[in-house]
Amino acid sequence: MKIEEIISQIEEQKNLPNLNLSVKEKTEAFTHKLFHTLFDKQTPVRDYLMELGMDFEVLAKLVCWEPGAPCKDIWSEYLEMLPGILKKLNLDAQAIARNDPAANSVEEVYLSYPGFFAIAIYRLSHELYKFGLPLVPRLMTECAHSLTGTDINPGAKIGNAFFIDHATGVVIGETAVIEDNVKIYQGVTLGALTVDRTLRNVKRHPTIKKNVTIYANATILGGETEIGENSIIGGNVWLTKSVPANSMVSHTPQISIKNTADK
Repeated sequence: MKIEEIISQIEEQKNLPNLNLSVKEKTEAFTHKLFHTLFDKQTPVRDYLMELGMDFEVLAKLVCWEPGAPCKDIWSEYLEMLPGILKKLNLDAQAIARNDPAANSVEEVYLSYPGFFAIAIYRLSHELYKFGLPLVPRLMTECAHSLTGTDINPGAKIGNAFFIDHATGVVIGETAVIEDNVKIYQGVTLGALTVDRTLRNVKRHPTIKKNVTIYANATILGGETEIGENSIIGGNVWLTKSVPANSMVSHTPQISIKNTADK
């Protein structure tokens, strides 16, 4: 096959005129710059906010190809939200430092905790998601996902003082609702019972009420599933039904221990 034929066949298959991979790269750069602007002491806030505004205008032009789609005018409203988002994130960081005996300082939380980074990018993307901005919110959380192993859909609703410990393998679906002072560990999934496109506008993911702790590798599924306040969900638990307030749910595996030295 000649090179001209190969090129022709490839070009025929590239049939999505609005698919521009630079959107992903520019969104990742925007995400990191936004994080630095809010948290890094050495970063000049005024200068970076000006740069972020210009970066956002470029992104808006790339993703808002549909007539009537929200575009660059979002930025001024979003800018006004940033102090409130930062206040929530500081509450998250303080909750982590207060609850984790391994945290030596709140600065350590900001600098080294993947769970905090994932929560931060979720909160920053969630407000853009509510505006209806295409692509960018999801790409922001996917940036955090690739770095931390924590997958939080920007559509989820998460209250104050949220704590993800260790972070890796956590999945929080689009319609999940998490109230204040919830703590979850690595490997937790807040997912849907089924994957079906017809359920797009239906609540598919669980509701977690205030002061709940969910331990490692627990799986909680379904839009009607609700975990009541002050409950503790043990490791490896699989739930598809609601749990009343003040419950303790555990999974007891059968473990066999054999001394290999015995004959």
